[in-house]
Amino acid sequence: MKSSEEIQRIQQELKAKGVKYCLGAYVDIHGIPKGKVVPIDHLEHMAHGSELYTGYALDGLGQAPNDDEIASVPDLDHIIPLPWQPEVAWMPADNSFKGAPYELNTRVALKNIQAQAAAMGFGFNLGIEAELFVLRQHEDGSLEVPNPDDKLTKPCYDARGFLHQFGWLDRMATTINALGWDLYSFDHEDANGQYEFDFQYADALTTCDRYTFLRLMAKEYAREEGLIATFMPKPFADKTGNGAHFNMSLYDLETGANLFACDPADDPRGLGLTELGYQFIGGIIKHGKALCAAFAPTVNSYKRLVRQGDMPYFTWAPVFNSFGSNNRTNSIRVPMGGGRCESRNADGAVNPYLAATLALAAGLEGIREGIDPGRPQEDNLYELSEAQRAARGIEFLPNNLMAAVDAFEADPFVTATLGQALRDEFIKYKRQEWTDYHQSISAWEIARYSHLF
Repeated sequence: MKSSEEIQRIQQELKAKGVKYCLGAYVDIHGIPKGKVVPIDHLEHMAHGSELYTGYALDGLGQAPNDDEIASVPDLDHIIPLPWQPEVAWMPADNSFKGAPYELNTRVALKNIQAQAAAMGFGFNLGIEAELFVLRQHEDGSLEVPNPDDKLTKPCYDARGFLHQFGWLDRMATTINALGWDLYSFDHEDANGQYEFDFQYADALTTCDRYTFLRLMAKEYAREEGLIATFMPKPFADKTGNGAHFNMSLYDLETGANLFACDPADDPRGLGLTELGYQFIGGIIKHGKALCAAFAPTVNSYKRLVRQGDMPYFTWAPVFNSFGSNNRTNSIRVPMGGGRCESRNADGAVNPYLAATLALAAGLEGIREGIDPGRPQEDNLYELSEAQRAARGIEFLPNNLMAAVDAFEADPFVTATLGQALRDEFIKYKRQEWTDYHQSISAWEIARYSHLF
């Protein structure tokens, strides 16, 4: 908690920038921001937990109607005045309950695991590749690519498709850099109407805050143009989906040195990764099926995690619990040059705090237990036979949300990491999502069965 003097200094700095209101935004179990707004003169009260919430009104906060309220406490080190509404300052927040951090808040969970890493001398760096579609939505809810010329079968990196959406892209890019995130690349992605933004990695908490804010910002800028920005994992059956690849490494808290990086010549497996890095991967593979529920947390996520599906070519999406070098058919990739590992089954619906919590905890377990992930897989795993994959010990990731939730529930590691209450809350909401999905009648079912029987 900052002192009154520090809070007053921040308050005056914000006033000088034209800020009139403060939004303390925590996230629910889905990673969706929630919060109240207070006038800037009441920032100190807010910083001490003045804003109370009925947890039963929100998803995943584990409260009943008779429970005492929870508070939100803004993180005053990560304030962002809204670029499109500078009178409002957005502040990522943690929940507290009766003066203590609330165990069902996923940002709190991440901070707890980061503290465990710090006790081992490690900091956790994370970069998230943000993929999204910019689309037009009709009154009937259907979606279409707004640019009629963006219709190539393989539109990845298409220059015309990029330039035709330049106004929105430029506004996003300019704002990302103005916020100090260091955007280093952005492009037209692998589907029509799809784009990707890559900004510099940071410590995991900062990156999760930024990714949460970016989703909000992208939607606002698209709305102003009469469009929608969606991070939905798979909006179209015949196009690739929205990933949110997690690029991870540990660093030495004293020196800042990347503890995963080494010269490929010094790595017997040739990927430019230290033994510590391989052990981290070993932990993620050990718990890969359970982690999939957090990385790919919706029914729709598993329409993305297929080898081909309703597409003319492979999807690039991972379906195997495996690792390799620059081979995108693995769920964990060590990009060219090494020094980090990339989890590729994370998608645009991810609650980044929850997924980062579990990924870091699994990696730390891999280090503590010295888990060897084996040799990297360099073949196109999509094309191996079932017998070949079985001989290599390569297992499939879950192929639907229920299978992923079953794996999540069955792994004691999840309870040890999240605590019983948060673990149970996630399971409850995801099982209900699966039930709701199967109680709905899709257009596919009507088209297939209405005249067949």
